[in-house]
Amino acid sequence: MTSPEPVESRTQTRTQGRSAQTATLAEIAREAGVSAPTVSKVLNGRADVAPGTRARVEDLLRAHGYRRRRAEATRSPLIDLVFHELESAWALEVIRGVENVARDAGLSVVLSESAGRLTPGRTWADQVAARRPHGVILVLSGLDESQRALLTSRAIPFVVIDPAGDPGADVPSIGATNWQGGLAATRHLVELGHRRIGAISGPTQMMCSRARVDGYRAALETAGLPVDPGLIAGGDFHHEAGYRLGLELLRRPDRPTAVFAGNDLQALGLYEAARELGLRIPEDLSVVGFDDLPVAPLVGPPLTTVRQPLTEMAEAAAKLVLDLGREAGTPAATRVELATSLVVRSSTAAPADG
Repeated sequence: MTSPEPVESRTQTRTQGRSAQTATLAEIAREAGVSAPTVSKVLNGRADVAPGTRARVEDLLRAHGYRRRRAEATRSPLIDLVFHELESAWALEVIRGVENVARDAGLSVVLSESAGRLTPGRTWADQVAARRPHGVILVLSGLDESQRALLTSRAIPFVVIDPAGDPGADVPSIGATNWQGGLAATRHLVELGHRRIGAISGPTQMMCSRARVDGYRAALETAGLPVDPGLIAGGDFHHEAGYRLGLELLRRPDRPTAVFAGNDLQALGLYEAARELGLRIPEDLSVVGFDDLPVAPLVGPPLTTVRQPLTEMAEAAAKLVLDLGREAGTPAATRVELATSLVVRSSTAAPADG
């Protein structure tokens, strides 16, 4: 007589014949040629499984669409927060927002970094599966198909903040109105009378960066001004890029009288380049950033910038990932964009020759 099948091994649906949702752990174990406890070890992220065996079991779990019930998953009091890179004041605002929600929910936050990669490594996914957090929040990053399947099979919800690429219609995400922000920043410069307006973008593979530059282009075109590709420099959202590309733009014989720097860190690098070349802000050069980091009103002169509600975005992502982990069902909105707004300070003025 066979032993009763463990409750943990049952999937969510048992009424559709031999569909992909009806496979039990015992059946998956038979197909993989391993024992049911081995399949359980893979599900639980245990390290004592050979890599080849783990890959074979994961493939079968994914093929059968196996999902562990939320109620059956024993969760750790954690939220995993994954950054594309951590060396930024921008990251501190996101951490603050997630911590606000986690603290109220009695949870702790685990930080990790994907070292500049747009998807975390496989080792990270296994570690998350072993931790069984309440959810995962990824910043300017994403998951590949196998990682998504791994978290889904463990009933670990995930949300992406400012996804680097198109996350897919079924991936919950929180963003900001980046296109509108780029439009507002550039329109402000146009309304001041600037006609040669440069831009320092972020990484071209990031959706938020492309959207900001698209907004910049739209503002110029709407004003009847030409879009000069020579005035658009490809940056990486770091201070050094703002400095280096700022020097290139400002050394041009037909230099711009204003620059939309794409983010505040690049704007601060542009400040340094202008000082090195003896240009005054805003008398000789107007500068607009993006983010409105805490340092923006403190620099000299205080920076005009587009406020991106970073803390609020992080709070919304944390609330969404916790909602997704509850039994009540999927929240009504899983793709959210929060509004940006232009904050005018002292780094912008009419051009000297205007």
